[in-house]
Amino acid sequence: MAGAERARGADVATRVDDAVLLRRVAARECGAALTELYRRYAHQVYEFGLRLTGDRGLADELVQETFLRLWRSAHRFDECRGRAAAFLFTIARSQAIELMRRPSSRCPPAEPDTLDDAAAQPDSYEAVLTRLMVDEAMTALSPAHREVLILSYQQHLTQPEIAKVLGVPLGTVKTRSYYALRALKLALAERGIDG
Repeated sequence: MAGAERARGADVATRVDDAVLLRRVAARECGAALTELYRRYAHQVYEFGLRLTGDRGLADELVQETFLRLWRSAHRFDECRGRAAAFLFTIARSQAIELMRRPSSRCPPAEPDTLDDAAAQPDSYEAVLTRLMVDEAMTALSPAHREVLILSYQQHLTQPEIAKVLGVPLGTVKTRSYYALRALKLALAERGIDG
């Protein structure tokens, strides 16, 4: 139990640090604060963008646009209203929508190249295959369901934070989460994976 308490304590310390960094960005105190936030979250924003768009180029662009917007709007962050990560992913979601609405972004999305990513990992063949099937099952979900699962399980946002990011009531997030997990379980079962 002590290990879990230490992990929670480290998570709280990270959140406080994120908020402090965001305040420094807002005050234009130093570029190091934005650099540190980029180091902590750029990969997560990229993965979020890749899952939403299915396009590596758009995911890369999303990272750049998100951190540019973060730099410009850091003064709007209110620690009393939520975590810095939720503020960042609210910006990322908004930027993703803008990117996908651009006429140049309307070509059919390419499948994420998860095989290359998985091959770089020292996983077994079965783990790589399972990951590919999970990715495929995720693409079978509706965009609203996929988005809730990504924010919850990959970005580690709470349901109230997800509601804020998506701009929907908490009850909607709970309902989407429930049906998204049901749909994912069904999609995985169809692929021979018991979840």
